[in-house]
Amino acid sequence: MLYKWLNAIDYVKNRKKFFAFSITITILGILTLAIFGLNRGVDFKAGTTLDVNGDKPLDKARVEALIKEAGFEAKTLTIAGSNNNHATARFDTVLAQADVTKVMDKLSGEYGTMTKEENTVDTELANELALKALYAVLIASLGIIVYVSIRFEWRFAVAGIVALLHDAFIVISLFSIFRWEVNLPFVAAILTIIGYSINDTIVIFDRVRENMRFAKLRSFNDLADLVNASIRQTMTRSINTVFTVFIGALLLFIFGSESIKYFSLAMILGLVSGAYSSIFIASPVWILLKNASLKRPAAPAAAKE
Repeated sequence: MLYKWLNAIDYVKNRKKFFAFSITITILGILTLAIFGLNRGVDFKAGTTLDVNGDKPLDKARVEALIKEAGFEAKTLTIAGSNNNHATARFDTVLAQADVTKVMDKLSGEYGTMTKEENTVDTELANELALKALYAVLIASLGIIVYVSIRFEWRFAVAGIVALLHDAFIVISLFSIFRWEVNLPFVAAILTIIGYSINDTIVIFDRVRENMRFAKLRSFNDLADLVNASIRQTMTRSINTVFTVFIGALLLFIFGSESIKYFSLAMILGLVSGAYSSIFIASPVWILLKNASLKRPAAPAAAKE
């Protein structure tokens, strides 16, 4: 039923509706980012992460209470380990060594001897991490542009990068709108989404290029028929791939640990956005660029001697 409905859509004819939908979310994201920014996690702002291990099972509520008794409050607290004997506490502030000692004294008094591992991110390092994360995304995008330009043509590269940036920004916008925490796993998810998105888009572009070998493109309608046919021919592959990976990401989100919760959530959103942009955004953008070349007047023939 789903495939039948998708195959009945005229993707080129309805391109303005798809563009309007994406532009609306993008504008909302820009406004939210401009007003509130991102809800940066401890990886991208000053703070301390404290990992502790003990011999006894740890109760989350009790550990939180002990940390408060020491005069602090953890931004997040995760209990893990085969015997629930490992705790990871993230603080929004940088804890001095004396502060860490206070927390450990409270925990040791309740649960006996415990070992700790302390990681502190200062403001300068946090800003550097955020900047390098941005560089990683830009470098990945540039590499994809170069590859697609060589492998296909520049119009495919432009359309592919529009879809790629669309996916990344949609996920970032949703995280900003709903104030979900942005951390290093989130950056890993964005880079994964970029790779997945361009891969899905390339499959459709490759079919478009193959079909162009046997098509006579003289008008916009010829291009529209070519793109619609190419999308329908790759629809089953696109949907099945997205569905398979989506189930894996969803199970990670439901059953995975707290530390990868936002990674899984970003992956889920990115997979949906990637499938959407590959079908509804990338090819319609390419057809607009290609149509402009069809309208360009042919170069005058050389004069015969």
